[in-house]
Amino acid sequence: MKPRIICGRPVSNCLFARPLLHRPTHISRQPPLTLRAFSSTPLALDWLAPKRGHKTKSRKGRPRVPTGGSTRGTTVVWGDYGLRMRDHDRRVSAKSFQIGAETIKKRLRGMKYKLFTRVCANIGVYTSGNEVRMGKGKGSFDYWASRVAVSKIIFELKGELHEQIVRDAFRLAAAKMPGLYEFVRKGDPPVMGISKVEQGVTLEDMKRPRLLLPLEATAARLPATTPP
Repeated sequence: MKPRIICGRPVSNCLFARPLLHRPTHISRQPPLTLRAFSSTPLALDWLAPKRGHKTKSRKGRPRVPTGGSTRGTTVVWGDYGLRMRDHDRRVSAKSFQIGAETIKKRLRGMKYKLFTRVCANIGVYTSGNEVRMGKGKGSFDYWASRVAVSKIIFELKGELHEQIVRDAFRLAAAKMPGLYEFVRKGDPPVMGISKVEQGVTLEDMKRPRLLLPLEATAARLPATTPP
């Protein structure tokens, strides 16, 4: 077949072939980047902010006080070591938690470990500007915070690490967060309030009501100048 000549130049006949009437089936299309491949594992949520956002203004409130004898959240569950608050309950901001987690990651850089968080910043803090008169509403949103109860585990860590290295990482993180903290291991006894359930002390003993002494025994506690 002789090539056609256009404008004095030979042109191949394949350029004038008929277009395909159907799309080839062997072409594979990749899904868009917005879709997520199938997985049975749910997406990891942000522990420094709630999923719902600040639609309704939350009250200031107070941290949970386990008056009924609860020891939930005072022991290490997933990891081998943990960081526990030991002085008293308080409201800690999400920025403080983020700084503490980044400090631990920076200290353990290059090592194999997994960091677990046992708290969630789900309380909104609202503030008014300086030199603002009283009234006129609660104020605008400022930051997220969490109500941390006394003896609550903040971080847990698991990995092939020496205990002294983990202690040093938790020490650096505790120095940058408000409050006093202590180092705990997996298997340590739980804590009810500020009392540790160990050395013969059981939960039943701590939940038992106080012994009602007779009137003579309670009245004798007050010192007197003359004997009764």
